[in-house]
Amino acid sequence: MTEKKKYTIKTACPQCGCSGVTVLSAEEMKKRYGDVPNVEMECSECLAHFDTQMKDACPEWDKACRMKE
Repeated sequence: MTEKKKYTIKTACPQCGCSGVTVLSAEEMKKRYGDVPNVEMECSECLAHFDTQMKDACPEWDKACRMKE
């Protein structure tokens, strides 16, 4: 059995300061975020919506996407 690569997205809400961590497989990353440089996030505490750059939230995924170019 082959272990699938996981990507960790780390963000902090600019409104309340709460941090969030999400771990997704490559397939889940493609489905949820695709290859875009900026992603919209939602804070699980205050429900604020904010944009963040993928290079800051998950540099490993951002690099993988740029390698496809």
